Amino acid sequence: MKKIAIVKLSALGDIVHAMVALQFIKAHFPDAQIDWLIENRFADLLRDNPHISNILTVNLKALKTNRRAIFQEIKTVRNYALENYDLVIDAQGLLKSAITAKLLGKTVAGFDKNSSREPLTSLFYSQKIACAYDENTIDRNAAVLSKPLGFSISREDILAKKPFLFFHAPTIDLSEFLQRDLKNIVFVIGSTWESRNYPAAKFVEVANELKQNCLVIWGNETEREAAQNMAAQSPFIHVLPALDLNDLKALLSQVDLVIGNDTGPTHIAWGLNTPSITLFGCTPISRVYQTEINKVLKSSSIVNPRKLNKLDDSIKEIKAADIIEVANALLQLSIS
Repeated sequence: MKKIAIVKLSALGDIVHAMVALQFIKAHFPDAQIDWLIENRFADLLRDNPHISNILTVNLKALKTNRRAIFQEIKTVRNYALENYDLVIDAQGLLKSAITAKLLGKTVAGFDKNSSREPLTSLFYSQKIACAYDENTIDRNAAVLSKPLGFSISREDILAKKPFLFFHAPTIDLSEFLQRDLKNIVFVIGSTWESRNYPAAKFVEVANELKQNCLVIWGNETEREAAQNMAAQSPFIHVLPALDLNDLKALLSQVDLVIGNDTGPTHIAWGLNTPSITLFGCTPISRVYQTEINKVLKSSSIVNPRKLNKLDDSIKEIKAADIIEVANALLQLSIS
């Protein structure tokens, strides 16, 4: 039995983009043990996945405020390394993930120096994969997770993917928020940078025109207040309670459409084969796959994938009318 460890620590959307490879690895190596090393705050994204044998957690983010914690984290990873992995794949391409991967096993694969955001990472790898940094993010993840194992994942494979995010019974009764006589649409209004956020007023405009059951999710107090302000401006907008990652997966698997910024929950919709519209301003659309049911709207700004401009708030340029047009087309597809 082949023992494989994948290192992909963060963030939510990046982990989703890598997880698509699991079903194809299992198809080629059905008896393989596949373990995944991840930051503990994202571990629930992986839970219930039948393709993952063990979820290995670390808390490297804590090192920013507590440098002494590094000794405990090294000890944790070395304990995981007792599993004697045949191959460790660093799908992150950062120095912290490369070092972690090297601690985890002797044979480590990752991006070569011309393909990584941090070229020094290649020094830690015994097998180096070439895939240009500005290539599609999902294709890059598929390449680094398949080529070290001796096979390739094609674009056609990914387009024909099965949903690959799994969950157990949610902690809240989602039926209280989902409606049968209207389409259920989730708005994803937050992200890590303010410049990536589509204006709340335009989300309200979209809701008032679509006249469906629009549910707003939020991740912090600022987003919750914004969601409440949106609900006060539209009878079609409703604010959901706080959701953990399991509840979020369960919700997004049941709705008709997700509309949101370039951020984790919107990418989760793609992983669940749920129709979606992802809105891009200061980030590149090469982060996603566009399909019959997963669409993209991008502002006019030109984006350098290696040097994102956090001051680029051009996402505001995207017209609500354009979102409404695409949304109506996707909702019509769900009827036919």
